[in-house]
Amino acid sequence: MIVLLGVLVVILGFATRRNPLLVVGVAGIVTGLLGKLSPVEILRTFGESFASSRSVTIFAITLPVIGLLERNGLQQQARTLIGKLGTKLTTGRFLTLYLLLRQLTAAVGLQTIAGPAQSVRPMIAPMAEAAMERRNGDRPLPQKVREKVRSHAAGTDTVGLFFGEDCFLAIGSILLITGLVNSSYNTHLEPLHLALWAIPSAVCAFFIHGGRLLRMDRKLERELVTANAEMTVAHEDSRQEGEAK
Repeated sequence: MIVLLGVLVVILGFATRRNPLLVVGVAGIVTGLLGKLSPVEILRTFGESFASSRSVTIFAITLPVIGLLERNGLQQQARTLIGKLGTKLTTGRFLTLYLLLRQLTAAVGLQTIAGPAQSVRPMIAPMAEAAMERRNGDRPLPQKVREKVRSHAAGTDTVGLFFGEDCFLAIGSILLITGLVNSSYNTHLEPLHLALWAIPSAVCAFFIHGGRLLRMDRKLERELVTANAEMTVAHEDSRQEGEAK
């Protein structure tokens, strides 16, 4: 039971808002020492765990690459591309197309081909903002409208992945359900059956969320008009105050 003190270290570390990586590392070392493992055995355990779950730490390579691409103009090129696609491609239509693409790629097992870090932040969100800026006369968006566009871009990625990945029969959730049902209820449930039943849900999700995205254009335009009017009034007030002084 004494080895469970490592859990207490995790609780105390998170309660005091320490670095999560440091907390987990210290908890692992404490648990190993309480379990009478030598320092070499603890180090070997850390190494084996890291090697067996390399996909969890792939962000350590992904994030620097994304940062270098952004520094060398990836977001600007994404905005330029939207400008070349014509005026009919609004923010809602663009995100609807991305929703369809995200669902289709997730349905064939390409869940990690896109995501908030590797696609939404450097490309999808700037392109959605550029489409909205074009509707605003190529002027910068107010911060409130900009944040709403970014949140819809991230939400579109999440919805597309969530409802698209279950159509892939080798995804972890499908295998977990079939394994649990087959072992608990003495039946034979095939992953393909669950994947096929997930298709209607994915289609409904596309039409429902796609409709929300298309309606979003009108809402954002109204908010844009209101925000621009407020900015104009604030600018006039500040100018009049400056003249009065």
